[in-house]
Formats: sequence, C-alpha cells, structure tokens
Amino acid sequence: MQTIIISSPLVSHRLSLALPVPRSPLINYHHGAPPSIRLSSHRFTNSLRLFSSAAAAAASRDSEMATEDVQDPRIAKIAASIRVIPDFPKPGIMFQDITTLLLDTEAFKDTIALFVDRYKGKDISVVAGVEARGFIFGPPIALAIGAKFVPMRKPKKLPGKVISEEYSLEYGTDKIEMHVGAVEPGERAIIIDDLIATGGTLAAAIRLLERVGVKIVECACVIELPELKGKEKLGETPLFVLVSSA
Repeated sequence: MQTIIISSPLVSHRLSLALPVPRSPLINYHHGAPPSIRLSSHRFTNSLRLFSSAAAAAASRDSEMATEDVQDPRIAKIAASIRVIPDFPKPGIMFQDITTLLLDTEAFKDTIALFVDRYKGKDISVVAGVEARGFIFGPPIALAIGAKFVPMRKPKKLPGKVISEEYSLEYGTDKIEMHVGAVEPGERAIIIDDLIATGGTLAAAIRLLERVGVKIVECACVIELPELKGKEKLGETPLFVLVSSA
C-alpha cells in the first residue's frame, strides 16, 4: 500500500491507496520520500477544492455525532449515587431515591454543573421547578445562569392569585399552579424536575407556561424511566436527562 501526501493549501488529508500508484508527470519522485502531487491544472485544483469541502463537512458531522455519543464521565458517578429502593411506595415500584445523591457533595455539584453548562448563555430567563424535588435542582441552576426561579406547586400551596393546569393521574386528576405575574409573555424557560415517569406533570407545566406566552426551551430531569414513555406526552418540547434508568 502506498500513501500519497497531497501538498496543497486546499487539502491536508493523507490518502491511503490499496493499489500501486503508476508514475505520472503530475507526481514528483525524489529522495525516496512519499510522492507529492503537483497541481498543474485549474481543473484538478477545482476537484481538490470540492474534495476538501466534502471531507470537511463529513468531519464536522462525525465530530458532532462523536460529541453526542461520548458520555460525560461525571454521569457515571451521578448514576451510582442514586439509590434504588424496591417496592416503595407500593409493591412493584422501584423507587429512585435522590437523597443519596444529595449526600454526595461531588455528585450533587456535578449534577448542577451539567445543567448549567447546557443552559448558560442560552438567553433563558425562567427556570420553572416542579414540586417538590424540582425545587432542589432548580434554584442553583437559575442562580448560575442568571434566571429567576418560578415554583410550580400543587393546589392551595401558593398564597397569591394563581393560574392552574389540570392533568390526569392513574386514578383521578390533579393540578399544578403558579402565581399570576411570575412570568411574562415572550420569556424563555426550562422546566426542571428530578424524574420523568409518565410525563403528566411535566406536560401540565408546559401547557401552563405556554398559556401565558412563555417559550419552553426544554424540559430537564436527572432521571428518566423510559419504559413509561413519559417523553411522548411532552409533544414537541425537547427532553434532556442525565440518567436513564434500566
């Protein structure tokens, strides 16, 4: 196998050829060094330019895919810090207990940092936290990215005038509420909770904020239970999670 180094300001790629390369007046052979191609025609230069552009585009796409595929090493520590308690609060449920994550100062700090890294500089002015564990993660994220924190609470928990949104439970319905005037039309928001299961609460939070003209950038959770397909209830709103529970 012979390697050709293309000596051109347009191309910096090394090409490996499986077949022998015939001698050509376009190629300089000297001192046993790898042959270099002399760009002796405008037509050949244009071909190299097209090759370079296509290669650069492919490299860019590959880089983006690699970035998405490579998991941040901090996530493994976060996942390991979450305790799973079987049959709580009732038989058959594997409860994802984040209190052990909160006891691990490094894991807790990394959890907040990962969200902050994602949302800082994205022109987000509202971090809406879903009761109750969204109140744990939401405020430090809001402070770090320079946004206000808006609590989204269960009925009759907020003292002022509220706006509410109903959602379905396995047996019956519930509501989520926020104070009137807490957000303004045109603001950009993220919605934070510790976990997404069936997705009903997050979907209600999305509807509530959109009713008053807020743009939902994304929902963000520490944990997802993908087998419950909660993401499907969020419609076109993106979902970002750190840990997907098996």
